[in-house]
Amino acid sequence: MPRPISRRASRLTAVLALALAACTLSAHTAGGEPGHAPSTRAAAALPPDDFYLPPSTLPDGKPGDVIRSRKIDPGTPTPRALADTWQVMYRSTDALGRPHAVTATVMVPKGGTPASRPIVGWGPGTQGPAFRCTPSRMIAKGALYEQWVINAMLKAGYAVAIPDYEGYRPGPKTTYMVGKSLGPALIDAVRAAQRLPAAGLLADAPVAFRGYSQGGGAALWAGEFQPDYAPELKLKGIVAGGVPGSLMEVALPLNGRPGSGFLFYALIGLDNAYPELKFADVLNDAGRAMVADLETGGCALEMINKYGNKPLSTYVTRSPLVDAPWVARYTENTLGGTPKIKVPVFQYHATQDALVEPNQADALHKQYCAQGVPLTWKTYDTTGRPPVADHLWPIQAANAEAMTYLADRFAGRSPAPNCS
Repeated sequence: MPRPISRRASRLTAVLALALAACTLSAHTAGGEPGHAPSTRAAAALPPDDFYLPPSTLPDGKPGDVIRSRKIDPGTPTPRALADTWQVMYRSTDALGRPHAVTATVMVPKGGTPASRPIVGWGPGTQGPAFRCTPSRMIAKGALYEQWVINAMLKAGYAVAIPDYEGYRPGPKTTYMVGKSLGPALIDAVRAAQRLPAAGLLADAPVAFRGYSQGGGAALWAGEFQPDYAPELKLKGIVAGGVPGSLMEVALPLNGRPGSGFLFYALIGLDNAYPELKFADVLNDAGRAMVADLETGGCALEMINKYGNKPLSTYVTRSPLVDAPWVARYTENTLGGTPKIKVPVFQYHATQDALVEPNQADALHKQYCAQGVPLTWKTYDTTGRPPVADHLWPIQAANAEAMTYLADRFAGRSPAPNCS
């Protein structure tokens, strides 16, 4: 059983339940202490920024090579005090295997020797399709809702690389929930951190991947890709919570419920990744307006407030969900299909998660166990918590165990898998 939640944390969970959904993260503010959820007004205030415009011709290089970088000061005092911070643009690989540019944030703890730092690739949770929602822009503004998790890792002495994932730029075309894009973006953010001269990190530094919800999926996708895509990384372990391993099994229960806006976003993301899907061909006038609205200004709050509890049928002339091209891409972006993870994994999930279906996560952990992955599985009882709160609680409840798991992997201690 999880430890009892405090009155203050309970009140905070209620606040977040109104503000975030589907693949969002924690019950802490960007500054690292319990408090209120960040306001979208901070996101709206961000000015245009040409740093995020990819070059018209991608420079020669390999995945993880830095294209450009700049040092920044995060928007809240705690991360400013803890770390030196850079934004980077780097080469990566999209879902079709083509080179492209992605942006990220690299944070290195102040003091000590950077060359001694382990590196954690942190996969951020759902931010939203609009450019103003870009994770690195939220860090710069002090509005990233999972900053508290990053702060904890910085305090532990780890450098942290946080990708924005594909498509965050002016005129965004994000590929939300497309694992074939998420995995390389996270891996290459770590490579970019290692290749950024100012950061002082080592190419052979020990590495871990960590994330929750969308970010948990990114961490496991990175783990599946790593042996072939980045065999040089000294990967020691993975921590992944609230994982949407099967897109179909996660998406269908969201339709017409509080997380339905995240279903719509996932369809937009798949369509951006795979041009043959032609989502526009089945959109009605309301659907075209919805897509334009989300890509222009939609962050997590808008996805709940404006598009929660609405069925897909409101926006389409017919559902594309069972069309063969869509099914092929869902299947291709289902975790566990290729047994490639070679390192210990800590996977956890809420027992009553109304937003990321728990049975598919349980099936994924059993599939990994059958493949021989040294996996530790844990569930957190969220019986009686309302939707969104039932999804958010485990990231807070599991943080101490997640931090211990990372410390043990970096120290070379053997894990204690509980596969039966």
